[in-house]
Amino acid sequence: MKIIVIGTRGIPDILGGVETHCEALYPRLVQLGINVTITRRKSYISSSNIRKIYKEVKLVDIFSPKLKSIEAFVHTFLAVIYAKQKRFKYIHIHAIGPSLVIPFARLLGIKVVMTHHGPDYDRQKWGKLAKASLKLGEWCAAKFANEIIVISNTINSLLKEKYKRFDAHLIPNGVTIPVLSNSEAYIKNLNLEAKKYIIAVGRFVPEKGFHDLIEAYLKSGVKEKLVLVGDSDHESTYSKSLKEMAINNGIVLTGFIKGENLNEIFSHAALFVMPSYHEGLPIALLEALSYNLNVLVSNIPANMEVNLKAERYFQVGNIEEMAEKISKMVSITKGYNYHDILTERYNWDTIAKQTEKVYQKLK
Repeated sequence: MKIIVIGTRGIPDILGGVETHCEALYPRLVQLGINVTITRRKSYISSSNIRKIYKEVKLVDIFSPKLKSIEAFVHTFLAVIYAKQKRFKYIHIHAIGPSLVIPFARLLGIKVVMTHHGPDYDRQKWGKLAKASLKLGEWCAAKFANEIIVISNTINSLLKEKYKRFDAHLIPNGVTIPVLSNSEAYIKNLNLEAKKYIIAVGRFVPEKGFHDLIEAYLKSGVKEKLVLVGDSDHESTYSKSLKEMAINNGIVLTGFIKGENLNEIFSHAALFVMPSYHEGLPIALLEALSYNLNVLVSNIPANMEVNLKAERYFQVGNIEEMAEKISKMVSITKGYNYHDILTERYNWDTIAKQTEKVYQKLK
């Protein structure tokens, strides 16, 4: 079976939750006998990741303007045309923005699987027109996709209530249990000490709530350093002001990191904090749990679905509560072990098999 994947910026080592999802999932689907091609947005391809294949997944680079308002639609539209030219019978589209092209793909005779990663129109960065386009993309997916995958019960409930779509397949994001790093070279280069820093991971956009975290961190008075792991994919007024706020308050900015550096900074953290206002099913949180980290997260539905203990949550946007809990939890040194629950619920090998079964329904 041949399938082409559309909607992601690309793999490997490209910033984003959908990108991390695709990088983990599709090599496993190849091992299950699926012939996979992923379309990548040319504007995200640098000299370090020019390639035609990644772990037996074929890669095709297609033009995309690096303008956040239109890049997904333009790239996805061109990718559907490419799929038709190359006679692909099946497309897997990720996220609701790219789903605007699903009716076009169906008119061309292509069957579509769509993965709904979350109602992106709730993200604070989008204006009215963009939010309307995203809602239209969600409608297109609900009405025209042959099969829909949802990554959380929250999204499944949304599809049922809003669109009366009752046949979605619940297949969550996954995580790979890591081998913890013994090295401290990278963190020492950042002037950090093991177990004496707090980390948050994500894109520098308003809905991630990093501005709240900085304010709560300063209010908490803790001695441990705060580290923000990530960056913006499109420089904005918000991302510039966030970086300025961080630098002025002695907060460590790593930029976008992957591989051994990311492994090392997770391995030696004292506390992981996720202050998000919006998530689908956060891979960064699953990654933190895979390192058995002490975690503190906002009480949004996606985070609540991971079902942590009550003390691990704070009211989203509540600076005082976050500061109080940071102060309390950063000093907790007892070990945690989340591996059993992660292996049972968020296993990429199981997720690949579940996705392969969805593909078979297209035939």
